[in-house]
Amino acid sequence: MRTRQACQRVAYAASALSALVLSTHPIGHAQSAAAPAAAPATPDACELPVHRIPDLGPGAEFYFSPDGTHIIGNAKREGDSSFHVYTLNIDGTDIRRINDKGDDACSFYFPDGKRIIWTSTKDHPELDKSNYSDPSAYPQGSELYTSNLDGGDVKRLTNNAVYDAEVSVAANGKWILFGSQRSGKMELWKMNPDGSNPVQITHLDRWEPGGSFVFGDGKTIIFRAWRTEDSKAKKHPLPMDLFTIQSDGTGLRQLTHDGGTNWSPFPAPDGHWLIFTSTRDSTPDSHLTGVYLEDISSLHVGPAEVAKAK
Repeated sequence: MRTRQACQRVAYAASALSALVLSTHPIGHAQSAAAPAAAPATPDACELPVHRIPDLGPGAEFYFSPDGTHIIGNAKREGDSSFHVYTLNIDGTDIRRINDKGDDACSFYFPDGKRIIWTSTKDHPELDKSNYSDPSAYPQGSELYTSNLDGGDVKRLTNNAVYDAEVSVAANGKWILFGSQRSGKMELWKMNPDGSNPVQITHLDRWEPGGSFVFGDGKTIIFRAWRTEDSKAKKHPLPMDLFTIQSDGTGLRQLTHDGGTNWSPFPAPDGHWLIFTSTRDSTPDSHLTGVYLEDISSLHVGPAEVAKAK
């Protein structure tokens, strides 16, 4: 039987996940089917009830609005030839398609709940369709846009015909965090909410970072990364590790070293806990994937490990 403290941590994991509804696929910000309803938990599992949101179809990467009443993410509903950005109530009602051109991915709410930011290839129909799930063939021409909650007043923030995606917004609303290949490979960047003053944050020669989010302090970034050599070797599942870094590019820390696939990290509201998905407890026969909650202060890494990660 699990202890009361363990069960409370499971409940806290649900609180942390209030910002993250559907996890990403282990490769990039891939499109995956919405999860089916979970099987009943055993008495000592402490799992909370799970239900499938109706009428959405295949979907991925859905995030709650700041007030917790709506979610935003990517779905492919009947009649859609590609995945597009949708918003909806958490009970599956009031489904709205935000964009209907190109291929969409990676969306997020601004902290005031008045605007949204999303990724699309809509302005680059001349470029190959490519694949958001394949690191070697990410869709070039994926640009970042903001709009009203109904998809109106669209403003384009990037314009470079490369892969700009995997976007989130700092909790203070002062800057946008995203992944980009504009430097020749995938790195983390930040910019002002209007798209001005883009600044490269990471400079990781042997790693491909992405899937990043900002802790509530407005400075600490959590992200996952894989080694470039592993991606080129087509390793499956692709090994990934979790890192933190400060928004000014200092203080890089590698948090995981287990050789598994650790991805989709998200900071808990108190700034001390981290929730993520991992294959760390899988075996060659089980291929088990689980959701984990850890105190980041317990994931200590020394200077030598940081040096190796650069």
